[in-house]
Amino acid sequence: MVADFQIIDITIGTGKAAERGALITAHYIGTLTDGTEFDSSHSRGQPFECVIGTGRVIKGWDLGVLGSEIGAKLCEKWGVSLELPEFAPMKVGGKRRLVVPAALAYGERTLGKIAPNSDLLFEIELLDVKTRDD
Repeated sequence: MVADFQIIDITIGTGKAAERGALITAHYIGTLTDGTEFDSSHSRGQPFECVIGTGRVIKGWDLGVLGSEIGAKLCEKWGVSLELPEFAPMKVGGKRRLVVPAALAYGERTLGKIAPNSDLLFEIELLDVKTRDD
């Protein structure tokens, strides 16, 4: 059982809420638990875009951006036993810190500076949400 997934809202957004299947645009910084930065959209000079909730990013991102209601459904789909705290989907303008246990990140895989079984920290700022209605 994964027990240490955490979300900490730094700034509550006031714009459009993220929803499953939406194209999100975000700035983020990813660090290891010792503070070592392994990735950052800021250092690349452009925001990150992805379709959220469809497996295009690590599970921790899908959960952390989409909120606990959708997150619970995703966990069930993935076969992951996880007690999620209750939290809303991110909204444009929001900034959120995620503590992502290895099981919801890269697990036993090595990826660049990320060693197997590494817990990860992300600070995500949601810049835009585009849905099919847009």
